[in-house]
Amino acid sequence: MRVLVTGADGQLGYDMVKTLNENSIECLETSINELDITNEAQTNEVITNYYPDVVVHCAAYTAVDKAEDERELCYNVNVLGTKYVAAACKAIDAKMVYISTDYVFDGEGDQPFEATDQPNPINYYGKTKYEGELEVQKLLNTYFIIRISWVFGQNGNNFVKTMLRLAKERDEISVVADQIGSPTYTYDLTRLVVDMIQTEKYGIYHATNEGYCSWYEFASEIFKQAGLEVKVKPIKTEDYITKAKRPKNSRLSKRKLAQQGFSGLKEWEGALREVIKITEK
Repeated sequence: MRVLVTGADGQLGYDMVKTLNENSIECLETSINELDITNEAQTNEVITNYYPDVVVHCAAYTAVDKAEDERELCYNVNVLGTKYVAAACKAIDAKMVYISTDYVFDGEGDQPFEATDQPNPINYYGKTKYEGELEVQKLLNTYFIIRISWVFGQNGNNFVKTMLRLAKERDEISVVADQIGSPTYTYDLTRLVVDMIQTEKYGIYHATNEGYCSWYEFASEIFKQAGLEVKVKPIKTEDYITKAKRPKNSRLSKRKLAQQGFSGLKEWEGALREVIKITEK
């Protein structure tokens, strides 16, 4: 099996390449220097020349607040770029993995969103990720769309690293307590992706680590595990003004994973423990 990874220098792409290597699966890692997905001709050339069995599409525009202002760039990467990748996959009959987000939902209610629920994004980033999903579905039958949330890992910027950095600068940190979701550890996710791509169980899935928490509870657990004395103050979404609106309910149901016989990801506290150990080395 040959796999091409887009966005290989990003948080998820980094672990994707690592996990493919650990499983002795041949892969081509590409970042924007080797593959600018907003360039249709280059995207088609790079993918068709390598002729992979699977493309794991990790490249994305993920700056949620900046996306409200940089709409053209966000659209070009998340929608057009995804369309070009999907079209190249279609040309060589390759499977495609598209990484999507909890932000395709509006966050209403308190029940976990099912993979079959109708998306209704409330910010521009979420809108483009959903439109990317539609492009994949329009062009391909052999796809895995995987919605994830609250991503953290060894590489790149994330909430865990931000909290650990702020702990060195402040004695008290205010964190939103009324947005509920599940952290997703990139390394755990990539092991699931490796399992998925060796099947033909195509469709839309939700994949996060087990358990739910608020950002406040997530931050509190980070400091507890890192052995840091930091006071965490719970605040409401309304008290933390951001350019892009965030969903309050980001719970994602992993029922589809179980139905299709895939192993779920471990509990998020255990995943966090792994990352903090790596960070402390």
